Amino acid sequence: MLSIFQQTNEKLSPEEQQIKAAQKNPDQFKLLYQQYYKPIFRFVYQRLDSKEDAADITSQVFLKALLNIKKYEFKGLPFSSWLYRIALNELNMSFRSEKVQRAYNAEQEHLQEIITELKEQDSIEREQKLMNAIGDLDADDAQLIEMRYFEKRSFKEIGEILEITENNAKVKTYRVIDKLKKKLAD
Repeated sequence: MLSIFQQTNEKLSPEEQQIKAAQKNPDQFKLLYQQYYKPIFRFVYQRLDSKEDAADITSQVFLKALLNIKKYEFKGLPFSSWLYRIALNELNMSFRSEKVQRAYNAEQEHLQEIITELKEQDSIEREQKLMNAIGDLDADDAQLIEMRYFEKRSFKEIGEILEITENNAKVKTYRVIDKLKKKLAD
């Protein structure tokens, strides 16, 4: 009888099988790259104004993932969570070194959803004031708003990406919402 730590490949998820294959043979990383390139690129590009910068950072994400794939341990979370964490780190390093400029690509419906949550009256002026308030947030707070409202991520997924609990992701997000309420009240 096999222990839980000695599972056969048949019991591993397809994603786990791909990861294990890539850990043994870097050529197998190609499948993971093909599967996750577009979502990671969108995630990065959502925070930038330049497709070229987004492509450069996304390339760095996958290079770091490939170089560190042997260290990756499957912990029941999607592989994409690991890639998103790498992407956030790459973005933050680029913002700190001022290689790229942070941008907020919000659609009007996303802003209206936040305004509704803030229990504010919707107007063009309110939307502009909200965008300015989001722009004034520190990077960590803005990141929570982006993931929750612009990218429509669940609190569970936000927690996985940020390596915090689902409840902590929820609490932090609502604290940011409270900050935005105060900024809009000014």
